[in-house]
Amino acid sequence: MRVTETLIWAAFIIQKVLGEYGMAHFSDKDKSKGKDYCIFFNSQWARLPQDLSKASHLQIYDLTTSVLCSPSDVPEGGFPNRIPMVMRGNCTFYEKVRLAQINGAKGLLIVSKDRLTPPAGNRTQYEEIDIPVALLSYSDMLDISKTFGKLRLVAMYAPNEPVLDYNMVIIFLMAVGTVAVGGYWAGSRDNKKRYMKHKRDDGLEKQDEETVDVTPIMICVFVVMCCSMLVLLYFFYDRLAIWVIAIFCLASSVGLHSCLWPFVRRLPFCKCRVPENNLPYLHKRPQICMLLLSAFCISVSITWMVFRNEDQWAWVLQDTLGIAFCLYMLKTVRLPTFKACTLLLTVLFVYDVFFVFITPYLTSSGESIMVEVAAGPSDSSTHEKVSSFTEVHISHQQIGKVTLSLCCFFQLPMVLKVPRLNSSPLALCDRPFSLLGFGDILVPGLLVVYCHRFDILTQSSRIYFVACTIAYGVGLLITFVALAVMQMGQPALLYLVPCTLFTTLTVALWRRELPQFWTGSGFVPALVLAPINCTQTAAPQIDGSSTKPEAQTTETTRQSNGSPQHPLQETSPGERDEEEKKSD
Repeated sequence: MRVTETLIWAAFIIQKVLGEYGMAHFSDKDKSKGKDYCIFFNSQWARLPQDLSKASHLQIYDLTTSVLCSPSDVPEGGFPNRIPMVMRGNCTFYEKVRLAQINGAKGLLIVSKDRLTPPAGNRTQYEEIDIPVALLSYSDMLDISKTFGKLRLVAMYAPNEPVLDYNMVIIFLMAVGTVAVGGYWAGSRDNKKRYMKHKRDDGLEKQDEETVDVTPIMICVFVVMCCSMLVLLYFFYDRLAIWVIAIFCLASSVGLHSCLWPFVRRLPFCKCRVPENNLPYLHKRPQICMLLLSAFCISVSITWMVFRNEDQWAWVLQDTLGIAFCLYMLKTVRLPTFKACTLLLTVLFVYDVFFVFITPYLTSSGESIMVEVAAGPSDSSTHEKVSSFTEVHISHQQIGKVTLSLCCFFQLPMVLKVPRLNSSPLALCDRPFSLLGFGDILVPGLLVVYCHRFDILTQSSRIYFVACTIAYGVGLLITFVALAVMQMGQPALLYLVPCTLFTTLTVALWRRELPQFWTGSGFVPALVLAPINCTQTAAPQIDGSSTKPEAQTTETTRQSNGSPQHPLQETSPGERDEEEKKSD
């Protein structure tokens, strides 16, 4: 058993040292326009130029009906000044490339139906061979046959990987914008709710404004659920993948409706309601525009679910639904104290570190559970990928010169994703998208919401809110720097939690408000005071009249609390709409 593990690790080390991604540019002979395809090559056979303009455009000799393992497979006349394209199998890479070189080939493309592996050899074989050899996937070979004619040319090259892709700017703006807008919106909404004077009679809209205050017990239960879900995905990935997609579609539809409804309800035709009926849900006479908006949100989610593999545009729908879901969660979930914020962020920080850096010592494969779930298990039949709730996987997972190949078709949707803007082998072969998990937005975002609520309470010109939002942006930039330096995916909470917690703690200490900020003192329902009549003069008190002011005060308080003397009258839908506009 020990010998087997040693051989596996040795093979893995060889793959890390030798395997490199490159690009094969195919084009027709009489046309300048072409297309790039991913290749996996070994620079110890022969190096590839870094620039396409310096690469030789040679004609392809299609020999995909053969494996090129014996001289009988070589056509008459050989491959003079051409690059043969053959199938993988039946013999070693050295035997194939040696036959190709002897017969005048200037390179060799080996089509593989299996996972791309580096074409390895020994030192003597490397010294003997001086033409490049690379592996091409079978699906790319089929696309090449359909796209280009028989007189097609190919140029193999390997450009350098950029340190960071420009799409990082888009991810940064989306993440910081979501946290800032969600924190501001949630705090302002909570302030309006606390001081709202107009009461609504529509039970459905009261339910829409409900929020959830998180307790320490709920935090512990939530973390246990996250750990359990991650472990279950690790062991039962194929069975749970479709449920994750279904939950995302449902939750994102609700989030999109919650974000669009405050704007849609202001339209003039939104006063129309469903006629009186006895149907299960429609008997409450909801507004017609609400039903139309619900149908629109559901259709957007279903459209994404059906076309989620379309890399050209499906990521726009996924990001839109994901941002709406994050905004809805930031408006709904509240942390009542800074103590609760510290507990949540600290526990998830430990959770992130454990599943990324500790679990490799506990698994048989030597990979962390977080990475395995994020990449999709290698034996998964669905080939779905999911980014974890609190980990960011952005572009690179490189070790030395190799990039871990993730042979998967698409990701599960718990991430924001943006296609890479730079043309590079990594974008073409491994990960065409940069990803940021929802947890890296929601967890620090709940602290930003708390800071804004505390700013409103203390009337501190939103200093906590601004400081925490800036700290989140700085933490995300540090994550990008760590990504560029280490050249591997980074758990963003490792940098976001210290930046946001220490910044808000410093501001509270500087303003000498740490006790109030820590306990959240002041987040209590506003007391309704009796109106004062400035024209009323003080009457002289007489004996036995001490109970009358109390009765009068009680009566006044009852009236100010909205307890009228006359019976309640049902308001019409039109009057309710007017009250909703005024309250907004």
